[in-house]
Amino acid sequence: MSQSPQSQKAEAFRQLHHGPKLLLLINAWDVASSRILEAAGVSAIATTSAGIASSLGYPDGEQVSRLEMLEVVARIAKAVQLPVTADAEAGYGFTPEDAARTAREVIASGAVGMNFEDSTGDQGRPLLDMTLQVERITAIRQAAKEAGVPLVLNARTDPYLLPAFPGDRYAETARRLAAYRDAGADCVFAPGLSDLKAISRLVAELKCPLNILAGPGSPSLQEFQQAGVARVSLGSAPMRATLGLLQRMAKELASTGTYQTLEGAPTHSEVNRLME
Repeated sequence: MSQSPQSQKAEAFRQLHHGPKLLLLINAWDVASSRILEAAGVSAIATTSAGIASSLGYPDGEQVSRLEMLEVVARIAKAVQLPVTADAEAGYGFTPEDAARTAREVIASGAVGMNFEDSTGDQGRPLLDMTLQVERITAIRQAAKEAGVPLVLNARTDPYLLPAFPGDRYAETARRLAAYRDAGADCVFAPGLSDLKAISRLVAELKCPLNILAGPGSPSLQEFQQAGVARVSLGSAPMRATLGLLQRMAKELASTGTYQTLEGAPTHSEVNRLME
């Protein structure tokens, strides 16, 4: 039986994690940013939950609803030809049933991948119990199987993002990511980790695609590739950089009345063509 176009995109996206070059994901937050990236020649579109939340007037951290988040993902998936992977935060609920529902709705949105984290938002218990997270990943895999779309799951753990992690960050990261890999994650994600020696060690121990979050001060893409990283994403940084440009524009207009920060923008007709 032939695969659906969505399943074909999912398989193509999975293969991008095993290519000769690392997969770079410049995260988008709306249709316009996605179309700009597609026109620039990227291989896939990844959404940023923080970027989408900000564009809708919410702070990051599942303050936006599942419905509102995935409505934007659906608009993006419909607007581009590339595979789209959705940042689904922690799944919008902490039960396996919640995770499975989110996976089904990610697939229904037209996306073929899903970011899934183990953060709770609770300072007293910042990471979800690992056994429960494994159950939630298993539920996602089952939901994707039932939907007939081989959803590419990127399982994330956050010890390196916690300012006062009580223990060995590397050991806990490796322990959790190995469990998530074994539960069915296609790629594992350690945001906040930037030390190349530790990254190389993690790649060698896990023997599966590793996603690293990059930004100002990070090693170069070439250095990440030499360390064995399969996937590099930029998170909300492109959206925040765009807001920074808007800040500088407002300051320039208020202080000098000039327009230099507007230089280099696509023309009105170019943007219209992108939206056609």
